Amino acid sequence: MTANVLMPKATAVWLIENTSLAFNQIADFCALHPLEVQGIANEDVAKGIRGVDPIAGGFLSREEIARGEADETYKLKPLEQKRIDLPQVKKRSGRYTPIARRQDRPDAISWFLKNHPEVPDSKVVKLIGTTKATIDQVRNRTHWNSNNIKPVDPVSLGLCSQIELDAIVADAAAARARADARATKAEAKTLKAAQETVPPETYEQPEDN
Repeated sequence: MTANVLMPKATAVWLIENTSLAFNQIADFCALHPLEVQGIANEDVAKGIRGVDPIAGGFLSREEIARGEADETYKLKPLEQKRIDLPQVKKRSGRYTPIARRQDRPDAISWFLKNHPEVPDSKVVKLIGTTKATIDQVRNRTHWNSNNIKPVDPVSLGLCSQIELDAIVADAAAARARADARATKAEAKTLKAAQETVPPETYEQPEDN
C-alpha cells in the first residue's frame, strides 16, 4: 500500500474517473479498502470530493498507470523520489474545537449520518470533538436547531483533516466487510438441506398399483 498519498480518497476518485485500473489496484495504491473504492465508484462514498491527479502530484507516472491497465494483477509503484514521509500523529483522547466552530458540529454529524452511517458514534465523537448526546439529538431530530442543520463535510468545516476523515471511514468500511463475511460464513454453516429440515411424512408418497 502507498500510505504516503496525501489525499487517498481524492486520488482514488481521480483514478476511477480517468483510468481503467481495477478496484483492487486503486485500493492498494491509495491504502483504502477495496469495498470503499467500489463505494466511491458507485457514488456511495466520497460524494462531493474532487479528484486529485497523482501524476501532477508526483506520486505516479503515466507509464505506471498504463502497466496497471494492461494487467489487473499488477501493483502500482509510486515515484520514490516524490514520496513524502509524514510525521507520526500522536493519539489523543479527545479533540478541542474552537468556540467559533462548535456551532458547525451538528452539520458535520448530519453529514456522517447521511453519507457514512457505518462509522461508530465513538469515532465521530473523537474526530470532531462532539458528544454522544448531540449525535443522538441530530439523529432523532430533537436538536434545538434541527430545522437549520444540513449535511456538511467536516473537512470543509475545518473540524478535521482529510487524512483523519479518510482513516476512520476506511476503518469503518473494513470493519463492516469483516462483519459481513462473518455473518455470511455463519449463515452458510446453519443452512441445511430440505431433507434435513422437512419432516419425512411431508414428502409425496408414491401410489400403490
